[in-house]
Amino acid sequence: MTVPAETVQLPARGWRINRTRALIVGALCWLGFAALVWAVETGRTRGIDDTGLLFWRGADGLVPRGPKMLLEAVRDVTALGGVLLRNLFALGAVVALLFVRLRREAVLFAATVIAGWLVNSAIKNLVGRARPEIVPHLTEAGGASFPSGHSFNSAVVYIAMALAFTTLSARQSVRLTVIGIAIVASLAIAWSRVWLGVHWPSDVMAGWLGGAGWAFIAAALLQRPADKVADSTAAAAARDD
Repeated sequence: MTVPAETVQLPARGWRINRTRALIVGALCWLGFAALVWAVETGRTRGIDDTGLLFWRGADGLVPRGPKMLLEAVRDVTALGGVLLRNLFALGAVVALLFVRLRREAVLFAATVIAGWLVNSAIKNLVGRARPEIVPHLTEAGGASFPSGHSFNSAVVYIAMALAFTTLSARQSVRLTVIGIAIVASLAIAWSRVWLGVHWPSDVMAGWLGGAGWAFIAAALLQRPADKVADSTAAAAARDD
């Protein structure tokens, strides 16, 4: 019995992000980020930070309201922004993009994630804010508090991943849905850090705005360098063939 050969139909690009619009969105996010840096440095976030940490806790101000299973669910959500899972998803996205021969998107995504991590680390070292101590920490957390690394890097990874894969669709409704899911997921991760008591609300607000802003700015600024790398890689592969 002869088994017919299978062919794989690779998808074609259906969309490329508008650089001007991406820069505008990114700039607006970073303006909000800069405003929060100023507010934190001048002590203007104390009220919202204290209220945000204590808002959903009981009368003693220590234990969050809700059943124990909610705590486990929140820990699961926060794990999506942790170093291990976040980087596994990022690596898997790069492999998947290369598999469908979207080299430019793979290079752009990898550069966005790596540069975003460096940006967040540099800002953490500059601000050097201590983590909150007014409530118990319900998960392990180390290093400086501002901006939240989970919030910043999750926004970078998941939004940049969405932008990369939405190039496969020419339908705006599909693109908006995928990007919207990435935004909601990264916001949930940011919220989980406050719920677990390891970040001030201003930490996660700034982290998310900075990460989302970086994802959109990088999508605009790194397009051309990614194009060059992808074209040179494709040319080298063609010569080897």
